[in-house]
Amino acid sequence: MKIHIETARLLLRDLEEDDVHGMFELDSDKEVHRYLGNKPVKTLEEAKKNIDFIRIQYRENGIGRWAVEEKATGDFVGWSGFKLITEPINGREMYYDLGYRFIKRVWGQGYATETALASLECGFTRLGQSNIYGMADIEHASSNRILQKIGMMKVNEFTYEDIVHNFYQISKDAWEKQKSF
Repeated sequence: MKIHIETARLLLRDLEEDDVHGMFELDSDKEVHRYLGNKPVKTLEEAKKNIDFIRIQYRENGIGRWAVEEKATGDFVGWSGFKLITEPINGREMYYDLGYRFIKRVWGQGYATETALASLECGFTRLGQSNIYGMADIEHASSNRILQKIGMMKVNEFTYEDIVHNFYQISKDAWEKQKSF
């Protein structure tokens, strides 16, 4: 198991085939998928395909979303981190998109913010990025609030897969300035 980031409460590590039941719990929940096009998975095989898709990104792009595991329990609680966007989205391509998705039973515990902040640190200091981006359905108040809380600034709105999204960015310089406060 390759651990990429450790926070006070969580480990961000490569997704493994053994995470299939956790991924199924996450991605079969209609509420989790409310702002993701309402396409929850219906089978363990679909959850396995999602894991395989991310593991291919590790090999092909050197990055992909990481499993989030609670240190205290060892439980898989979601995923967080980066995806290299290789196809044009909102007129941009070849950039790191910061994202997160958590099992409903852990919502409200600050895990998304904790992992997003740790991911920014990793992206700017270890991965050498000069800008990191994020996006959220304009109706998803919680996700938009998290991106703003970690210092990302809204750039514009755009339509992706028939859903209007907010597009956010933070530069390394802006991140370093906010860290000093």
